[in-house]
Amino acid sequence: MTLKQPVHGTGVALFGPSGWSGVLLLGSPGVGKSDLALRLLAEGARLVADDATLVWAKDGALRLACPETIAGRIEVRGLGIVGAPTRPIATLRLVVQCLDEAPERLPERETWRHAGLDVPQVRLNARAPSATAVVREALAWL
Repeated sequence: MTLKQPVHGTGVALFGPSGWSGVLLLGSPGVGKSDLALRLLAEGARLVADDATLVWAKDGALRLACPETIAGRIEVRGLGIVGAPTRPIATLRLVVQCLDEAPERLPERETWRHAGLDVPQVRLNARAPSATAVVREALAWL
């Protein structure tokens, strides 16, 4: 096991055919990471961590968790900090690089590397109406 390192991003867990899968939402401040997470939560996902997600390697996979000081809370712009349904730990299956603009139509496959391990990565406009469907489709596709 490696040291749990904080990453500036939001972690969520989605339930699918293979159980819970962790998704790490990355991008610049204000790009819509928490907004996308809120929409995923409304569709049944669980919050792992908002804004600061602990990431570490264990048993050949990357794991996500939340620092104790912010557990169970997410920032909602215009409202403040609110509680959210959580999943304390998730295995990272997908990284989403959140963009302000539309991504390439037919991009090359990408990975995100952390602690010597690679995880599939996609790029999307976090505020696009289809963003939650794209995240779910990417998980199913992988």
